[in-house]
Amino acid sequence: MNQYVAEFLGTFFLILLGNGVVANVVLNKTKGQNSGWIVITTGWALAVFVGVVIAGPHSGAHLNPAVSVALAVADKFAWAEVPAYALSQLLGAAAGSLMVWFFYHDHFKSTDDISLRAACFYTQPAILNKGINFMNEVVGTFVLIFTIFYFTDAELANPKTIVGLGSLGAIPVAFLVWAIGLSLGGTTGYAINPVRDLGPRIVFFFINKGKAGVCQWSYSWIPIIGPLVGAVLAALLFTLLS
Repeated sequence: MNQYVAEFLGTFFLILLGNGVVANVVLNKTKGQNSGWIVITTGWALAVFVGVVIAGPHSGAHLNPAVSVALAVADKFAWAEVPAYALSQLLGAAAGSLMVWFFYHDHFKSTDDISLRAACFYTQPAILNKGINFMNEVVGTFVLIFTIFYFTDAELANPKTIVGLGSLGAIPVAFLVWAIGLSLGGTTGYAINPVRDLGPRIVFFFINKGKAGVCQWSYSWIPIIGPLVGAVLAALLFTLLS
């Protein structure tokens, strides 16, 4: 295990469980079909928890290029490490989405609606308005990153001693992603993570043998660029206020 393997595995489990809960809710003939948005947002929050538990001790559990870039902007992470982290995250996201496809294979075959199948891989706006959709991704990611900067370790007083919480330390970020999904996720599906969208979108493209139109490439830049812009803005504001 090293930091790149950790980022790959953490992102793999993040997408396996995150896109897995979407598949459970939207595909035909599953036990969880039509169970709703609260199930999806809860599943994603717990997917984040699992990914952070796995990767945290080895890589800091970025699992998201927006996190890596924001930390680098705030001078808390080396810029030289960002490309390798992002590549590990992208490969993990692609592999996780492929596993979702294998796991739910019979249910994908039972679902004729291409938009429902696609929803198990990448985000789609509820109302297509690219300017507003871009802003939604910027704001959602800004909330994610700005809050992460203010996470603190538990400590004991007299004398002041930092207390490690082990795997329980992953709970705050899970709650944060849950809150974003419940409050801000209904417009674009809250990608807030470039590789969470891009890796599975590429996999969906190949699964469908490159069929024109299935991956909505004209929209795909929004869940990639939007989160990066939101992350940089959050890092700049945090630096200004520090």
